[in-house]
Amino acid sequence: MESMDLKKTKYIRLAADLQTDSIVDGPGLRTVLWTQGCSHNCKGCQNPQTHDFNGGGLVPIDMVLEAIDELEYQTGFTFSGGDPMFQPEACNIIAEYVKKKGMDIWVYTGFTFEELMELSKTKPIYKEFLKNIDVLVDGRFILEERDLSLLFRGSRNQRLIDVQKTLQNNKITLVNETEKSEVEEKFFNKNIPMYI
Repeated sequence: MESMDLKKTKYIRLAADLQTDSIVDGPGLRTVLWTQGCSHNCKGCQNPQTHDFNGGGLVPIDMVLEAIDELEYQTGFTFSGGDPMFQPEACNIIAEYVKKKGMDIWVYTGFTFEELMELSKTKPIYKEFLKNIDVLVDGRFILEERDLSLLFRGSRNQRLIDVQKTLQNNKITLVNETEKSEVEEKFFNKNIPMYI
């Protein structure tokens, strides 16, 4: 049943065009896909305009893939929003394509990893999407726990989860973030040509 849904998925609702050259949505030079739609409504969210499920615009997935083909000098790809987990089928199609391009994938979501695993029991697409994700930044933004010193996230409750190790070990495994350089070393592709 899920595979039929995947075949029918031809559009994704986006809040904006692809953003290139981000250095704040994961390590290295990244492209960010801003999904539209989120019901978490976190107090103090920096992107409240992305919450409306009818906002943004419907974009053919093929157009997104064509835009990805034109990317240069990007070391990674980040799904943000909104919340990408409200469009797991479309996001997974894009993630599979990005993986073939050799970029690592980070996803920002208000859901916790545990909530996504629970959802995957009735909707396997969540686990399929997780299998294509390198790092999941999970959990709702909590204004009272906001901390500007944190690496790649906004509040202390949010985690940088190494998804592949977590799935392999069946135990939450966090990215070692004691040093920003260690995170960048793990996820930064040194074979990407740099600007001169």
